[in-house]
Amino acid sequence: MRKTTLLGAGLAFTLLFSPFQQAFAAETTGELRQMDTVAHRGASGYAPENTIAAFDKGVDMKADYIEIDVQRSKDGKLVIIHDTKVDRTTDGTGYVKDLTFDQIRSLDAGSWKGEQFKGEKIPTFDEILDRYHGKIGILIELKSPELYPGIEEMVAQELKERNLDKPQNEKIIIQSFNFESMKKANSLLPKVPIGVLTSNRADTSEQSLKEFAAYADYFNPSYGIVTEELVNQVHANGMKIQSWTVRSHEAADFLLKMNVDGIITDYPDFVDPRN
Repeated sequence: MRKTTLLGAGLAFTLLFSPFQQAFAAETTGELRQMDTVAHRGASGYAPENTIAAFDKGVDMKADYIEIDVQRSKDGKLVIIHDTKVDRTTDGTGYVKDLTFDQIRSLDAGSWKGEQFKGEKIPTFDEILDRYHGKIGILIELKSPELYPGIEEMVAQELKERNLDKPQNEKIIIQSFNFESMKKANSLLPKVPIGVLTSNRADTSEQSLKEFAAYADYFNPSYGIVTEELVNQVHANGMKIQSWTVRSHEAADFLLKMNVDGIITDYPDFVDPRN
C-alpha cells in the first residue's frame, strides 16, 4: 500500500521511514509517495548475482526488496539463476533445463566475480523464501517460463506452504516478460501482486496499459522508455511502476525525478536520496 503524508508532517515522516523508504514530493498534490529500492539479483554490483552473498548484501544495504530469477532443473527443482544457460555466471556449461539439481549445485557461481566469492552456489527457491521472507521483500521473476511448463503452479505451491500467498504489505511480487504466464500466476495467486516486464515502447500504449491493468499490479519497464507521461498513465490505470536496471547515479536520479514507485538496481546505495 502506498504511504502518503502531507509535506508539513516532514519531521514525523523522517522519523518513521528509512532513507530507502522515503517518499518524494509530488509538487502538484503536496503528497509523498513511497519509493522502493529493489536489489537486482541481489546487490549484484558488489557480489555475484543471484547468490546468497548478493542477497545478504542487499539486506545489509537496507534495500526494500531483493529481485530473484526462478528457473527449473531437469529433475524439477526450482533454482535461482538469470540466464537460461549456466555458462556466464558459473564454471559449468549447458542449459539450466538440461542439468540435474545435483549438477547445478556442484557449480561455482561466485569466482567469476572475485576470488573472495569462490564456492558460492546457485540457491534454490525454497532456500531464498526461508532465508529472507519477513526480513526483506522478494520480487520473484519467472525467467523464460515458456521453457518450464507448470512452473507457475510450482511457485504458487511453495508460497502457499509458507502462507506467502497472502503477503502483507505487498512484500511478495511475481513478475515476468511473459504476459500469459503472469495471467496464469494471477489466477493461481489472486492476492499476490503481479508485475509485467517490458522494454518495448509498443507496450506503453493506453490500450496495452488497460489490458495489463486487468491482471497486473505493476508495470515494470526498462528505464530507457520511462517518461513522466508514462508514469502518470500507469498510475491512472491503478498500477505502480518499478523501472530497471539502474547502474549509474544518473539513471537513479532520472527515475527519482520521474516519481516511479520503485527502482530496480545493481547498486542499492545509488538510490539513497542522500547521495
